[in-house]
Amino acid sequence: MQNHQLQTPMFLYIATLAILDLLNSTNIIPRMVAALISDYLPVPYGPCILQIHVEAHILIVGTLLLSLMAVDRYVAVVYPLRYPSLITNKTVLACLLQTNVIAILFIIPLTVLLTELPFCQGNILSSCFCDYSTMVQKSCTEDPKFLTYLSGLTVVFVIGPLLLILYSYFRITLAALQISSAEGRKKVFSTCLTHLLVVGTFYIPLFLSYLLPGTGIILSIEAYNSLVIVGNTIPPMLNPIIYSFRNKEIKTSIYKIFTQRKGMVDVKS
Repeated sequence: MQNHQLQTPMFLYIATLAILDLLNSTNIIPRMVAALISDYLPVPYGPCILQIHVEAHILIVGTLLLSLMAVDRYVAVVYPLRYPSLITNKTVLACLLQTNVIAILFIIPLTVLLTELPFCQGNILSSCFCDYSTMVQKSCTEDPKFLTYLSGLTVVFVIGPLLLILYSYFRITLAALQISSAEGRKKVFSTCLTHLLVVGTFYIPLFLSYLLPGTGIILSIEAYNSLVIVGNTIPPMLNPIIYSFRNKEIKTSIYKIFTQRKGMVDVKS
């Protein structure tokens, strides 16, 4: 990042989000496309477990990252004078490092549980990529520990961060309504809308794939795979668009890059 305007805590979060989107696309989409093209796609057991491990890591770091971004905006709006001392680049990098350490520590037991699954009636998964819950359902065990641990991770790292995000933006909304300047309120709500759009693209497909079956709605294999495809392909595509077109600093930087390149081409010609 050569532009010093982009070397701020929030842009460190955005850069990390972009890396997660890239990793998610690299981890899921190639195998997903191959599975959709081919009726039968054998996947070795080891790479299948690795794919689940990486996807779980991305999911945990992603939810924690979105909650950190919400807290960042909460401090910026509610405690603006203390923001420069509380939220620094060093603090952000330390928090991002901790999110990865937390993800690793909590995913290791999940990986160990996967290696204990017995398959006695075939190992063909109905999902278009390796999925932990699908593998548990396909296995020949009824031990509740396999899904209990997954449920615990879901509550802690999916529901928990979402509640923190909603609480932060609720407090931000209350603080924004007390701003006397109409321009100030507009700027706060615009920033919040950008973040909430990202949160929505992350959580809505995730909840639909889990909540619909939980409410008694039986999804066909095609419908479930469609939700999985949308949930893993659309957010990485939308996030750069959301932040590029709704952020003045990023738009300015992109414009400078293209104008500089155009100027270099004109000089050479």
